[in-house]
Amino acid sequence: MLKRKFTEYIENFLRTERDKILLINGARQVGKSFLIRYVGKKLYKNFVEINLKEDKETDHVFADVRSTGDLYMQLSNYGVRLGNINDTLIFLDEIQSYPHLMTMLKFLRQEGRYRFIASGSQLGVALSETPSVPLGSIEVKEMYPLDFEEFLWAMGVSEEWIADAREHYLRQESLPESSHENLLKRFQYYLLVGGLPEAVNCFLEDRNVIRVRAAQRNIHDLYKIDASQYDEEKKLKIRRIYDLVPSNLENKKKRIVYQHIEDKKGKRFSDYADEFDYLTNSGITLEVKAISNPHFPLKESESKNLLKLYLNDVGLLTQILYGNNVNAVLQDIRSINLGTVYESAVAQELHAHGFPMFYYDSKKIGEVDFLVDDYDNLTVLPLEIKSGKDYTVHSALDNFLNTPLYNIHRAIVFSNEGKVYEKEGVVYMPIYYCMFLQHPDEESNEVILPELEPLL
Repeated sequence: MLKRKFTEYIENFLRTERDKILLINGARQVGKSFLIRYVGKKLYKNFVEINLKEDKETDHVFADVRSTGDLYMQLSNYGVRLGNINDTLIFLDEIQSYPHLMTMLKFLRQEGRYRFIASGSQLGVALSETPSVPLGSIEVKEMYPLDFEEFLWAMGVSEEWIADAREHYLRQESLPESSHENLLKRFQYYLLVGGLPEAVNCFLEDRNVIRVRAAQRNIHDLYKIDASQYDEEKKLKIRRIYDLVPSNLENKKKRIVYQHIEDKKGKRFSDYADEFDYLTNSGITLEVKAISNPHFPLKESESKNLLKLYLNDVGLLTQILYGNNVNAVLQDIRSINLGTVYESAVAQELHAHGFPMFYYDSKKIGEVDFLVDDYDNLTVLPLEIKSGKDYTVHSALDNFLNTPLYNIHRAIVFSNEGKVYEKEGVVYMPIYYCMFLQHPDEESNEVILPELEPLL
């Protein structure tokens, strides 16, 4: 079984949070159902799993459920053993198939007859279309493919070894050369395999790239066709945008060009708003929004009209770009530019760690790959991703840092170089150190405000 960080989150939630129902969102094939099943059977005497997508496509048992009484009756007819809230967990999988059941979660929680948990691959879309979302009764948490640290665990790298590497990162120190080479090679493997559990398990079984690629192709095809709530016209646009993601990333300007979607001039973001919402809310693409006036917090300056899209898993990208040829990634082939692949891996890592993602774009200054909020210093941290030997050449980043109006004095360049050093405000780090970028929400569950003096 693959070790996942999310396992601990689910366990802690079910043990400590009694007033809410957990809804786990995420793209299909990221391992949601498997983890819920594992934790549910571990913590509860009675575990009931109902796949509502399957029900909608076959028996329609839950289609007409309109009250908690109706639901309990159907559960009793389901042929499963039921106890009480302390020993029974009911798992409603693919709950977006029946949006009316999401509204019912509030009443199921209030009655407290059984413990419930739900998941879905398009919850972001479904919640936006649900008339009465029970916000105070649910906790929505997103799950992602394996990040690089989880991939290292799967490859047998110990938590102690990773903790030592993390200390080197925090002290801005290089790893020993042998450790650098070993970790860089594992990062290259991650670029090929990615973090989708099926692909990772295929890799671990026999290292057969053909099997890994077959699994990735199947998932990629599933993502392309899985837009069932839309009419045929919208489905075609969704698939077209999804197909354009790799080629857009190969362009000098990586953002979406809207007139290319249907080869029609004059098209704008607003013409495809629903399609972009689906692609990002379903978790199959990662969006990076443009910033032209970079100030903390970045959310205040985002532009929805200029988007970069990345696939949700870097393994899917390398399968599309290179097929079964692993040498494109594993060997330093001069004609192959891995910049897009490296950027995709970093985007996947930032997303998994809870960072809203932005990039900088200016005709005068140029484009900077990623901007994230630096919460410790209440400023903006630019990130530049380099895959070649010219990692110290970054004119746009230099221009960006030299703009007094922005008041930004520090940036990170990630590359294949193992040596960590700082020069003129730019910290150069090996690409695998991106796994240690941490959002404040990951670091602590408590922020205690100081005592105030009493009012006179």
